[in-house]
Amino acid sequence: MSLLAAENLTKVYGSGEAAVTALDHVTVRVEAGEFVAVMGPSGCGKSTLLHLLGGLDRPTEGTVAIDGQELTRLSDTALSELRRRRIGFVFQFYNLIPVLNAAENAALPLLLDGVRAGASAEKSDAWLARVGLAQRERHLPTQLSGGQQQRVAIARALVADPALILADEPTGNLDTRASDEIAALLARVAEEWGRAVVMVTHDPRIAAYAGRIIFLKDGSIVDETRLAGNAEKDARIVKDKAESLSRSRS
Repeated sequence: MSLLAAENLTKVYGSGEAAVTALDHVTVRVEAGEFVAVMGPSGCGKSTLLHLLGGLDRPTEGTVAIDGQELTRLSDTALSELRRRRIGFVFQFYNLIPVLNAAENAALPLLLDGVRAGASAEKSDAWLARVGLAQRERHLPTQLSGGQQQRVAIARALVADPALILADEPTGNLDTRASDEIAALLARVAEEWGRAVVMVTHDPRIAAYAGRIIFLKDGSIVDETRLAGNAEKDARIVKDKAESLSRSRS
């Protein structure tokens, strides 16, 4: 059984003549320890797919299950609890709380779940050390670079030991060097720490850090590519395929 299994996901906004199909019968399966990137042109349904996979929105049709637990059958309360404990989110703009330091930001999911402060602080410090911020725990977000802030966000996503990490354009606000560092860190999250990682990105070079690429167009999966692990060659393959699909007719 796949850790993440989405079957025939469809999302329609509006109704009647004003209805817009953002996602059209998409099926995706992701295994534990797998790093999957989702690519496609603007408006193709990438973020919609991520929101459905994370239970941030409910599908018009289809199902999403994590470890066999179907999100679409859960109450809002149960779904919120599952998101806190089984899913970690990483966003483009970090979403750190400005008045909290790195350790306090990373500990938030545990504190919100009722874990005592001492245990939360211990785990947040441990994860900050793992993501390369052992000397930055007491720094405020304004005292950190963009790449360091994103590392705090990744530590926060991992602190509750979730099975699944969902990353929406996590390098979109970073320079080239920091982008590569964050993409490599997400690959480590999958390979070394065994989490399933699904990342939305528009950048073929960043997508090439993943083991598999899903290409979306007009709300549907139009191609899937497995990569060989050669960064430079894989980046060219992804770039060529993305350009070819953008030129092709729907």
